[in-house]
Amino acid sequence: MTFRRAIGPFDATMLVIGAIIGSGIFINPYIVAQRLPSAPLVLAAWIAGGAVALIGALIYAELGAVFPRVGGQYAYLRDAYHPLAGFLYGWGLLAVIESGAVAAVAITFAQYTLRLVGRPDVGPVPLAVAAIVILSIVNYLGVKPGSRLLNVFVVLKMAALVFLIGAAFVVVAGPAPAAAPSTASRPLPAMALALAFGASLIPIFFAYGGWQNLNYVAEEMRDPKRHMPISLLAGTGAVVAIYVLINIVYLRVLGRAGLAATMTPAADAVSALFGHGGDKFIAAAIAISTFGFLDLAILAPTRVYYAMAADGLFLPAMARLHPRYGTPSLAIILQSAWSVVLALPLNWAALLFQDTLRWEQAGAYAKLLDYVVFADWIFFGLTAGSLFIFRRRVPPATRGNDFLMPGYPLLPAIFVLVAIAVVFSVVSSSPEQAARGALLLVLGVPLFYYERHRRRTGTGGGSTKGLGP
Repeated sequence: MTFRRAIGPFDATMLVIGAIIGSGIFINPYIVAQRLPSAPLVLAAWIAGGAVALIGALIYAELGAVFPRVGGQYAYLRDAYHPLAGFLYGWGLLAVIESGAVAAVAITFAQYTLRLVGRPDVGPVPLAVAAIVILSIVNYLGVKPGSRLLNVFVVLKMAALVFLIGAAFVVVAGPAPAAAPSTASRPLPAMALALAFGASLIPIFFAYGGWQNLNYVAEEMRDPKRHMPISLLAGTGAVVAIYVLINIVYLRVLGRAGLAATMTPAADAVSALFGHGGDKFIAAAIAISTFGFLDLAILAPTRVYYAMAADGLFLPAMARLHPRYGTPSLAIILQSAWSVVLALPLNWAALLFQDTLRWEQAGAYAKLLDYVVFADWIFFGLTAGSLFIFRRRVPPATRGNDFLMPGYPLLPAIFVLVAIAVVFSVVSSSPEQAARGALLLVLGVPLFYYERHRRRTGTGGGSTKGLGP
C-alpha cells in the first residue's frame, strides 16, 4: 500500500499558507511592539523575519524536490546525521509541539466561535474536542478531503486579512487608544537595542513558522520535484506580504504605543475602523483561521509518525496505511487522541489555555512562544545544515533539472546562524522554557534506544530508503 498522489500545486500552496497563518498574526504583534521602541523597527523586524522565512522555504524547496520523502524534515535529519536526530524531532512533535498546538488552537477556536454566537459564558472544551474529532474523521477519509477543506478555510482567512488591509487604507480611523508609558518607549543603547531586536524576532519566527509542513506530504504530491519549490515560495511569499501589510495597518490605526498596549491588536484595529460591530468580524476571522490550522495540523504532521514507524523506531501499527483511504489512519487517531487528552479540563494544557485573557496577562503566551521556538529552531538549524551534507553526497551535477536554491552556500549559512542565535536568545531570555524544551528532547533518547533494541530489524533507521553513503 502506498500513498495516493492527490495533492496538486494549488492544494500545496494553500497547505503552506494554511500552515503558517494560524492565530499568531492576530496576537503576536503586540509582543513585538512591546520589545521595540519605534514603528520603523517593528516593521523592520517583520521584514527581517519574512526574509529568514523565505530563505527557509528555499532550503526546504531544494530538499523536498531532490528527496521527496514522506515525513520531510524527519527524513532529512535521519539521513543527514543519525536516526536519533530524526526520532527526537518526531518525538517532540507528538509529545508536545504539534499535539499541544492542536489542543491549544482548538481551545482558541472554540472560544472565538462561542463569542461569535454570543455564548462566551459556555466552556470551550466540548466544542474544541468536537472540532478535533470532526477534522480527524475528514483527514482519516483521505488526503484529498482534508486538503479541499483546508483550501476553503485558507481562502476565507486570506479574504478576511486582505479586507482588513484594504479597509485600513480607505476608512478613516479614529485616534489611537492611549497607552501607559513603558520601558519600550525609552531610547535604548546600541547593544540593548540589538538584544531587543533579537527578542522581538522570537514571536515573529513563531508566526512565520509552518512552511515545513508541505515536505511532510511530499509522497502525496502529484509532482513534488516541480510543484514543491513553486508552492513553498509562492505560499511563504504571500504570507510575508500579508504579515508586513497587516502590521502596517496595526501601526497606522493603533500606533506603536497603542499596539504594545493591547493583547488583541486585530480586534482593536477593527473596532477603531468600524466601531464595536467589528468584534464579530474579528471573532469570525480568528475562528476561521484556527479551524483551518487545525485541519492542517492533523493532515501533515501525522506523516512523520508513519515514517518513524516504517523505520522501526515507533509503534509498528503506525506504519500501516488504510487499505481504502490511503491515509496513516492510526497515526491520525494517536495524535488526535493525545491532543484531546491535552485539551481536557483537568489537564495542564486546558488549565493554561481556557481563559485566554488571563493566560496572556500572566505572560504565559510569550513563554509558550519561547518554548516552541526553542525546540523548532534547533531542528530548523540542523535541517538547513543537512543541505551542506546532501550537496556533498549528491552533487548538483548528478541531479538533472532538480531545483537548486539560489545563494548557496551563503543563504543557508545565514539561516543556520540565525537558528543558533534564536536558540541562544531563548536560553538567555527564558532559561526556564529552554530547560523544559531540552528536557523534553532528552526524554526521547532512552525511548529511541528502547525501540531500536526491541525491534532490531529497524537498527538501520532509514538505510533502506535513506540518502546516506
